[in-house]
Amino acid sequence: MSHFTNIKTRFQNIFYLEKALDRLNINHQKREKITSKSDIELNYTDLIISQSNGSDIKFCWNGEEYQLVVDMSYWAQPYPIESFMDKIAQRYASEVIVGESKKSGFQPIQYKENVDGSNTLVLERWNTKTL
Repeated sequence: MSHFTNIKTRFQNIFYLEKALDRLNINHQKREKITSKSDIELNYTDLIISQSNGSDIKFCWNGEEYQLVVDMSYWAQPYPIESFMDKIAQRYASEVIVGESKKSGFQPIQYKENVDGSNTLVLERWNTKTL
């Protein structure tokens, strides 16, 4: 009997979530979902990570964030779910920082994964205003 676990996240932007998965080489597909509420049609996009055992891992929009939906008894990844989520959260945060900083004119010039598991990100912005 399957029991799905819904794990809350802080992933609110599908663009950055997808970029994080891409950078971590986690294959995924998009699934468009249309639901109706009170005569209003809502479009959502879920991200699906297929597993070899047929039990997919899903990031599903709950109206506020993308929550991870998984049947823990069919977890078939080479690392624990906590490590999986930590890696995605760390990469997601980096993608948000870079993406939002670019909107203010910053450019990433260095990204380094440190031996302790942390990351160092260096951004720069040139002042083009003349004095």
